[in-house]
Amino acid sequence: MLTPEPAMSEDGPVDTRTATRLLQRRFTARLLPQLRLLVEECALREGLTEPRRGEFVLAVDEIAGNAVEHAGGSGRLVLRRIGDELECRISDSGPGFSETVIPELLPGLDGAHNGRGLWLARLVADRFTVRAGTDGTPGARGSEVILAVRVR
Repeated sequence: MLTPEPAMSEDGPVDTRTATRLLQRRFTARLLPQLRLLVEECALREGLTEPRRGEFVLAVDEIAGNAVEHAGGSGRLVLRRIGDELECRISDSGPGFSETVIPELLPGLDGAHNGRGLWLARLVADRFTVRAGTDGTPGARGSEVILAVRVR
């Protein structure tokens, strides 16, 4: 049995034992606008201020939209408060992908025609991880994208 690696921040491991679940939703394309509003309300309630709140909400929306567009039309979102971070986990049951598909340069400048949402999310997040398989098992179907920002 594989043991998942602990979440890491710039300051070391993130203690997930202190996590507070703020939001958990399954979503489809029809529910994306509502999901975006719910994430924004939670981020506001937790003290994430502008412009970081808007950047975080946009990044979450981009990843959720990718799950709908590229991974079978639906996904699952879990938003948690862990210490001084807001962490969002978006998982799907699509074919899976790895961080290597995310361009280093702004897509379009390097010839890539897609990947802007992933690129933006990685740029905005204080912590960003892509795991193959929703349980972290290599070769499993689906992906999980984890992005977190510090609440300042």
